[in-house]
Amino acid sequence: MSDQTFKLPEAARGKTVFGHPVGLFVLFFTEMWERFSFYGMRAILILFLVDTVSDTGIGGGLGIDKSTAQIIYGTYGFIVYLMSIPGGILADKYLGQKKSVLLGGVLLVIGPALLTAQGLFGGTMKEILFFLGLFVVTLGVGALKPNISTMVGGLYHPKDGKRDMAFTIFYIGINVGAFLAGIVVASVAKKHGWHFGFGIAGVGMFLGLIVYLLGQKYLKGVGEFEAKAKSTTKTAVQDAPLTAVEKDRMKVLLISFLIVVVFWGAFEQAGGLLNLYADEKVDRMVDASSIIGKLLIFFNGDAVVPAGWFQSVNAFYIMIFGTIVAGFWAKWAKWGKENSSLFKMGIGTIIMGFGFMFMVWAAQQYASVGYSSMSWLFGAYFFHTIGELCLSPVALSFITRLSPAKYGSRMMGIYFAVTGLGNMVAGVMGSFSEKLGEEQLFLFITAFAVVAGLLVLLFLKKLKKLTHGAEDNNPPSATEQLEDELDIQQ
Repeated sequence: MSDQTFKLPEAARGKTVFGHPVGLFVLFFTEMWERFSFYGMRAILILFLVDTVSDTGIGGGLGIDKSTAQIIYGTYGFIVYLMSIPGGILADKYLGQKKSVLLGGVLLVIGPALLTAQGLFGGTMKEILFFLGLFVVTLGVGALKPNISTMVGGLYHPKDGKRDMAFTIFYIGINVGAFLAGIVVASVAKKHGWHFGFGIAGVGMFLGLIVYLLGQKYLKGVGEFEAKAKSTTKTAVQDAPLTAVEKDRMKVLLISFLIVVVFWGAFEQAGGLLNLYADEKVDRMVDASSIIGKLLIFFNGDAVVPAGWFQSVNAFYIMIFGTIVAGFWAKWAKWGKENSSLFKMGIGTIIMGFGFMFMVWAAQQYASVGYSSMSWLFGAYFFHTIGELCLSPVALSFITRLSPAKYGSRMMGIYFAVTGLGNMVAGVMGSFSEKLGEEQLFLFITAFAVVAGLLVLLFLKKLKKLTHGAEDNNPPSATEQLEDELDIQQ
């Protein structure tokens, strides 16, 4: 829709809070609780899979071996991303964004409820309820996640200066939810059992759903379904074959997809292999007389940090360093340095890869003294976060800028599938930890990521030449980059 034909919805012309439509804050809290639910489940999922079944068959985990559990975890991540494709189609062709978000919210209450119910059963019924609940969650995320950030943009005119701040506010909601999730859900699961952990994640989404329903009057005209007239004829542009320039750009896109797979294949060890490592081999005991120790004793009954808490570290770092990294790249560009998306993707992959060296040192310490320090995990997640902040905000912008117009939606769908494939790769790689040993696997992942990033930098000039100036003209605005980041937050 062009700027000339854009019509502000009723919600954008009503009551405001801090100069923004109330609808923005409805979406803020809806997304905050959705991310709380999603990341809370993520924090305990693999730990539940490998935990032993209780003697009575009721409660406890599923008792799955670590290799299989990591493949299940990776497959789950793959399907979650894949479901965003039909979720977008559902909104575009049938329901609109508003109703799709509502449907997703309902499913994200039902899914955790099933995961909670599995704790009341044993045997086959326990497994059926668990995997059914997990599948319902993937459907819910697919319906909600691709559409809610689009609704944020719908509250503002494309050239409204407040739009930038609106996405910044919304982005904060994502990371607040993700930060709280690991701490709260992991604590509840540790003290009361896995099913209560899944349950509190579902309660979070239920609160988000209530906010969304009560706030409908502040979302009038936003994300409504609009039936599109079917064209009986195809335009010449649609029928035209790809030009030589477009073919070159497609080649670069395919290469960028490989980088995406490498990056997320390494990065997504966080919820799988690194989560298991934190649970089994990291010394998580803190001084009981310290403030943190006293809080742990009060909430958890002992002074041991739950392994799931480390799943909140990434969100914490993003809240601290997000604007710092963005500011650095802005200054870097002003200094006349290389600032292309491909360069940032290569650098981000290298930085993230070096983060696994901290895990190599952690494994060496474990082999030497029988435990690893928590500081190694904090170091690893710091590098992972900086790498993510270099790569993820530019990845979607790069794809949308290079994709031929008639293949735009198709390439975006492929991108989400490729991102999901990275999650699958993470699970498969993590499954080799018992055969290879963790130190060797962490070293391999380091080399895997660093070499991939260096190859991008080595062939950067040739790759940029194949883009035919697509990155040099009309660089994406800060808002466009933030919208892209919102689309790929897990």
